[in-house]
Amino acid sequence: MLTKRIIPCLDIKNGRTVKGINFVDLRDAGDPVELAEIYAKTGADELVFLDISATEERRKTLADLVLRVAEKVNIPFTVGGGISSIEDVDILLQNGADKVSINSSAVKNPQLINDLAAKFGSQCVVVAIDAKNIDGNWVVHLVGGKVPTELNLFDWAKEVEKRGAGEILFTSMDNDGTKDGFANEALAKLSTELNIPIIASGGAGSIQHFTDTFKDGKADAALAASVFHFKEIEIKELKEELKTNGIPVRL
Repeated sequence: MLTKRIIPCLDIKNGRTVKGINFVDLRDAGDPVELAEIYAKTGADELVFLDISATEERRKTLADLVLRVAEKVNIPFTVGGGISSIEDVDILLQNGADKVSINSSAVKNPQLINDLAAKFGSQCVVVAIDAKNIDGNWVVHLVGGKVPTELNLFDWAKEVEKRGAGEILFTSMDNDGTKDGFANEALAKLSTELNIPIIASGGAGSIQHFTDTFKDGKADAALAASVFHFKEIEIKELKEELKTNGIPVRL
């Protein structure tokens, strides 16, 4: 059985790590390079680095910051934000990223998923999907959750898989930053209907929430930010508890 992955997420704005609630009310959480180094040394399986204002401000991901982070870590490292071309990905991979995450650009140009998978391999392509449950319909949102689309989460996820994505990073906008737990019902449906790994994001507030998303949500990995940034949960303790609960993890 494949081990479940614990992934700290570094949301970057103006060169600093930030964290909000329901995608707003951002507060400073520290230096991304320092945090990345700490996580790599304390048991994180992977890191995700998202330049959360890159798409909104129509600028490219901070490639130099990616390089500085990559120099400090020895675990897989995914980078997202403002990526819209093969050239963008080429620069990030050269600067040390192992994978890239695309979101708004994938919706606007679905062929980009095919092109990136063909050029760099599916294992390199993570499609991030931010969705909000509106009257029972999970609606995909873009530009850091600011722009609703007509896409349904599950339909879009299936198309993403067919086009060659290697993983899906699903963030529930309703759960994000609330610390009330992950959107396990939606996660379980995604995991059942798709054949690629699903990363759970949005809602982590306790060790039990991680246990629940692996058991009930059938997630392959769980991503969190503030509970790690502000030391509310230590990764080593989390993994030991997961193992006690029969969930396979790398210690």
